[in-house]
Amino acid sequence: MNSESRFAGIDVGSSFTKGVLLDAGGAVVAHAVRRTGVSFEAASQGVFDAIRGAAGGVVVRTVATGYGRHNVPFADAAVTEITCQSVAVFAMTGGESTIIDVGGQDTKVIQVGSGGRQRSFRMNRKCAAGTGTFLEEMALRLDVRPEDLDDLASRGVAGVSLSSYCTVFARTELLTLIREGRRLEDIALAVQDAVVRRIVEMGPLEGQVVMTGGVAVHHPNLVRRLRAAIGRPVRLPEYPQLAGAIGAARLAAEA
Repeated sequence: MNSESRFAGIDVGSSFTKGVLLDAGGAVVAHAVRRTGVSFEAASQGVFDAIRGAAGGVVVRTVATGYGRHNVPFADAAVTEITCQSVAVFAMTGGESTIIDVGGQDTKVIQVGSGGRQRSFRMNRKCAAGTGTFLEEMALRLDVRPEDLDDLASRGVAGVSLSSYCTVFARTELLTLIREGRRLEDIALAVQDAVVRRIVEMGPLEGQVVMTGGVAVHHPNLVRRLRAAIGRPVRLPEYPQLAGAIGAARLAAEA
């Protein structure tokens, strides 16, 4: 192995595909994110071409992870996102932790033990509750761009709540709140609090709590609400949205 060796991790999520390239020392030398769209193969090839073009060097091995990990034809191996998240977060934080990974399709709570080994995990399977898709759907119903929902919620005042986790029923609740003349800022905050409530219900959230996924990046107010709800710090790693891809790349380097 030489200084030009590169190791790729491709995380094909239901909403976004992420790619990371590590050098021989384990440092991130390139990364890319793009919407997955309707073709896992095209999305994975797109991010791979982007990171390879940005960093150069020779890609020695590629590991795929995520929902579409078996649809990456150029990958040398496919590994579950549970394992990749555990490997990445342990490497980035250096200790045992509880990972909260909020993705587009599901939310996972992963207990990571010594050496980065996964001890247990729980996955949200209740409709779109507590996911990035839920937040996007609610933003569209409030007639704001998904990327603007967090700013709107940050100006909200607690007091409005959503009782349903189901996207369909929650959308109906939003209509009722809008008809009642509730402030959009307060409704947006209620949407984020519904996600926080679902995460807390998936507990226990023991030890160091680390949040990963795109929601952790694009919804800082939600992270603050989660911190307040559990009464403890919630740590974000250096690359929250890329954690799965980083873990895959590290496994590629270790093979």
